[in-house]
Amino acid sequence: MSKTQQRPPWVAPITVAGGFFLGSGAARAEPTSDAVKTADPYTDPDNDTEPKHPGLLTDVKDYYTAPLHWDLKDWAYFGGAVGLVAASHHYDSQVRTHFIKQGAQAISDKTYDLQDFVPSIAAIGGTWLYSTLVDSGPGHHEAFDMAEAAGLSLTTSYALKFVAGRERPNQTDDPNRWRKGGSSFPSTHASVAFAIGAVLAESGNDDYRIVRRFLGYGAVAGFTAFQRVKHNAHWLSDDVAGAAIGGATAHFILERDAERHAARDREAALSVIPLPGGAMLSYNLVY
Repeated sequence: MSKTQQRPPWVAPITVAGGFFLGSGAARAEPTSDAVKTADPYTDPDNDTEPKHPGLLTDVKDYYTAPLHWDLKDWAYFGGAVGLVAASHHYDSQVRTHFIKQGAQAISDKTYDLQDFVPSIAAIGGTWLYSTLVDSGPGHHEAFDMAEAAGLSLTTSYALKFVAGRERPNQTDDPNRWRKGGSSFPSTHASVAFAIGAVLAESGNDDYRIVRRFLGYGAVAGFTAFQRVKHNAHWLSDDVAGAAIGGATAHFILERDAERHAARDREAALSVIPLPGGAMLSYNLVY
């Protein structure tokens, strides 16, 4: 490892702090795999009822307090995310050099911020527009999930930018310029794109799962992350950290839905109550 690739002693704490926030999105309500796939009236193609969304403040509280309720598996995911960020940091300089050789400007004020947000904006806007045209409640809910996941990811990323203060690759050739007032780590574009893309990829029924995953993970998330390093706006490890934050946040949103749907299924149930000399059929429906 070259001298410029040695990590200063505070990089690990910064990465851990990032993992704390990104892991918030990995909060799991412990639904079974079947519950995640089937207890989903929001994405039932035969259900066009506009669902009422619970309080946003409740979601924000659950998101940022999730680490208090982690189990061993959650911590394992957290450790894996930290490890991926640390490993990608080793290749920051090589990736930057590759794209500079391909024509990217080494030092420049141009970061293509608005242009690289287009795939994310198009995914939310397209979902909302289509669901409006066909009058689909589940489609509107999916668009809301995308927006909420993007908002949580964006807030987390900006908080970490303030803590890390890392300079961008279009400002310096040294990937270890931390706590210098920069705004490179993590990539907000990557975090938002992966949050939106993962919701798009894993929502809905399985009829178009391959197409959804291609669009979500490829056209939205992967393409955005690639463009950020191609435009020399971010280091590779910025992208990896942003992807982890966005993906974990989308996971939180989707499992939150699965848990609430499963709870509604339990509340609306058909039961048989034994009585002297017979039985009574009871159906309990909670509105």
